[in-house]
Amino acid sequence: MTQPSIRSFSGNIRKCPTHAGGVSLSLTSLIGVVKMSAAKVKMREKKMRNQPVSVQYAASQDAEQSSQNGGHSSVTGKQKSSHHRGGWSRGHQADRGGGYAIEMPKYIYAGAFARARAAEVSTMLKAVTKTTGSCHVFGALPKHMRRRAMSHNTKRLPRRLRDVANRMREKSLQAGSKKKEQAKSKSRKARRRHGNLLLEFNRRQRKNVWLETHIWHAKRFHMVKKWGYCLGDRPTYKCYRPCYRAMSTHCLLQDLSYYCCIELHGEEDKLLISLSQLTNKETGPTFAAAGSTQRQLWIWAHPTIKQDLLTELQIVCQCEAVVAPVVPVVMPTEVPPIPEPEPTSGKTPKAIQVPGMKRKQSCKDASGPPAKKILGDGTRSPTTPVTWKSSSTGIVLNDLTMEIVRYRLIGPQSNSVLAETLEAATDCRESSNKPQPSSFWWLEHCKDDSKMNLHQKQADVFHVLKEICSAAEFPSGTVLGLTVDDPRLTLPTKKVKALPCVKPAQEVDEEKRRELMLQGVPEDCCQSFLWDQSVRDNVTDNKIPEQELNRMRSEVLVPGSRLSPTPLQGRVPILLVHQGGKQVGHEMSSWGAGWDLLLPKGWGMAFWVPLVYRGVRIGGLNMSLKHSQNKGIPHFPHDYPDCPAGIRFQEEQEAELLDKYKRRPPAKRTNYIKHGCLAPFRCPWQQLVEEWELITKEGKEEKKGESQTHNKTEPDTVMEEEMTSHLDIGVTEPPSCFTVLRNRKSLRLISGWCRPTTSKGQRPCRTENSTPLDSSAVASFLTEHRMSLVWVRLSLLSKGKPELHAMVCAPVAEDLKLLGKKSDSPQEPSHRNHFKSRVKQRKKSSEKATTSSLSSDGIKGKGSELPTVSEPDLTSSAEDPKSSSQSSTDCIFGLWPDPLPSITAHCSRVTLGWVTQGDFSLSAGCGEALGFVSVAGLLNTLRSQPREHRGLLLLRNPNSLHYRFAKINVEV
Repeated sequence: MTQPSIRSFSGNIRKCPTHAGGVSLSLTSLIGVVKMSAAKVKMREKKMRNQPVSVQYAASQDAEQSSQNGGHSSVTGKQKSSHHRGGWSRGHQADRGGGYAIEMPKYIYAGAFARARAAEVSTMLKAVTKTTGSCHVFGALPKHMRRRAMSHNTKRLPRRLRDVANRMREKSLQAGSKKKEQAKSKSRKARRRHGNLLLEFNRRQRKNVWLETHIWHAKRFHMVKKWGYCLGDRPTYKCYRPCYRAMSTHCLLQDLSYYCCIELHGEEDKLLISLSQLTNKETGPTFAAAGSTQRQLWIWAHPTIKQDLLTELQIVCQCEAVVAPVVPVVMPTEVPPIPEPEPTSGKTPKAIQVPGMKRKQSCKDASGPPAKKILGDGTRSPTTPVTWKSSSTGIVLNDLTMEIVRYRLIGPQSNSVLAETLEAATDCRESSNKPQPSSFWWLEHCKDDSKMNLHQKQADVFHVLKEICSAAEFPSGTVLGLTVDDPRLTLPTKKVKALPCVKPAQEVDEEKRRELMLQGVPEDCCQSFLWDQSVRDNVTDNKIPEQELNRMRSEVLVPGSRLSPTPLQGRVPILLVHQGGKQVGHEMSSWGAGWDLLLPKGWGMAFWVPLVYRGVRIGGLNMSLKHSQNKGIPHFPHDYPDCPAGIRFQEEQEAELLDKYKRRPPAKRTNYIKHGCLAPFRCPWQQLVEEWELITKEGKEEKKGESQTHNKTEPDTVMEEEMTSHLDIGVTEPPSCFTVLRNRKSLRLISGWCRPTTSKGQRPCRTENSTPLDSSAVASFLTEHRMSLVWVRLSLLSKGKPELHAMVCAPVAEDLKLLGKKSDSPQEPSHRNHFKSRVKQRKKSSEKATTSSLSSDGIKGKGSELPTVSEPDLTSSAEDPKSSSQSSTDCIFGLWPDPLPSITAHCSRVTLGWVTQGDFSLSAGCGEALGFVSVAGLLNTLRSQPREHRGLLLLRNPNSLHYRFAKINVEV
């Protein structure tokens, strides 16, 4: 044995200094004890984490009796290094004479020594054979011999490990077969096959229904999930101004198929009696104003109000009996024969059953039915009732949601687009003489001369419609039924912008055109086969697939020419409904007029693509809002705060805006408390109406106006204390819900008092208002509409862009002096943030709670001590300490907590209402806003203003301190 080995062995068998005459024997003591840093100690512990425990046999002085040479006390290396600092160690020791220790034990016991070494060897073998991490065979190989290919090819392994690897592979295959078979991720080529795509699309429609144009929109629009549908909100490209130009000069196309259609069948008298309970003659035309003798009625409702409307209709029509759904049971029997003629060869079903086939052929499943595209509301359960019948009145109520496709064309050239896209259906009486089974609806209708005469009359009216230049020249509400050929047959090769016909018209055509523009479409031409459920189902089931249509086009002698015999399946019944343009105000009359195109389900894309190829612009939900804003009409459900759908929308909008506000860091948020904005994300209409009712009852309008001008510099102290007294008085009275004023007679009266002008307030408009604005007229008006809001339009007189939830305020006398000065504008003094200390204290208390685990009672106790005398919610904290502590814990930096103080007197100018739609109007050339104001507040403001400045109000955005002058108009 060489000298180094003797030295190492001598370091292994040594005398223990703690026990006289004892011997410490260990294999791990070959390493010795070395002084290491803390980082190296941690690294060593991490490396030795999976190593066996060091077996150490400590010796004692009485070795003969206890045989401690091979004792059973085990100590780890870490413990040994810490407790045996004075023992022997390997290496040069300066304090021990600079040499190695050569002292040997006097004697050892062979049996104890052998047992100790055997225990260590067994522990070492156990550690070597035990798999620490992965259970693969590759762990037995050194790292330099491992290959990635060994995982799927066992022949890459050494021969001694192949059998073990094969056994492990078989075991894993057996375990995988017992588990639920998980679908292997298919390649993109397999996922993009038609059948797999349909299955994937149907799966994705379980929560949100897709329209028939969804895929077209998803490639070009930002999609949003609203009201149970997946709808296009706005395009991915910039098109705000082009869309406005399309609505003003050409045509804008929108898909409104998400609107719900409710059908009513019954006698006309009973229908009018039932529906008269839901309408009011004072607000506008009712169902009886149509004057139609038809006993079939379609009511189009927004999806947010559909359930509420269905409940009301069931009550007024007394439709309690539910009719069993028959249509969902019949449809599956009709569906399988349609895709059967498509597969031509019978080899693929047999080849699928062969086990060793490629993935391309095995992905199809011939045993199950082929995937079918969802048409209509396919996500609805078959057991869901869709039909109700009344035993007393005989009225039948049907839910036709997603059964009819509805497109809206907006713009003056809507006639030209429809004229170039649609062609009246051709007569097929000659082909009907052939002895062939006629399963198509058009063949049967061609045999009836009365129906064909009606069709010819409708076609003549449609030809006259082509020669009319603008859609605004038709009477509003005109309905025209028609049967047209498949528009895919006349699809142009490239996009062409549809333009009006400029050919000189004949005298007869000029007379027909004038008659059509003045009297509208004749009553019998309103009939359409789209009203018939059987015809709609026949047209949907017998639609020509795109593949078959392309095959027929390829067989045409002249490429690009139309198919000479129109296919029998290519006749589609449609319904054209005219939508009137702007009907309120004195400017831009009939702007935004157009047509609604109604189709049977399944034909959405067949009409959508030809319309797009005529050069129309496509709009989403955002353009619908802008269209309503330019017309000056409320948009549903945004501008209907007095109905359940409007209340739900306001809550959802508040949660969305608040979440967006919280996502920004506190330093980058707008501090609405300093700006004096109590509710930047919602409009507390109920509190506004109640406060103005109290102000009107107490008769303190003049005193309040003086206090507003006198206490301009301290708005947060005096005015809030004044209005808290109003709120305390109002608590004792039972609250009443507010309403929106829709009585036309009352609206005309208010409109005359506001001195209506043009959009920029440049010239006044003529009004027929004979009632003067005095205290008696205001008092009599408020007795009927004291808790009401009125819809108004505000036009800025100078620069500025109104934003959502901007405040509408009443100007003071000093503000009117700045009216002629363009540079100066009224400004709101900055408010004091009373809750800044609360937010900081809450942060400190939360930090202390995390560190020292303070109780919640202690935190609440500290929070209750925060309010001071200068803070506006002192009265509420004194009355209800729980609400004050809760508001302090829920406080968000920059936002006023939930128990709001006085709304009307919080700022230096009295608040009258808020804006629900606001933007720069391209039609008026200035900023315009639409919103609601309190009727009581508006009348009190108008009565206190001089006649030359009557109707001038102030507008302030939530994130600004500057007021802008605006002219108010109540348009009827």
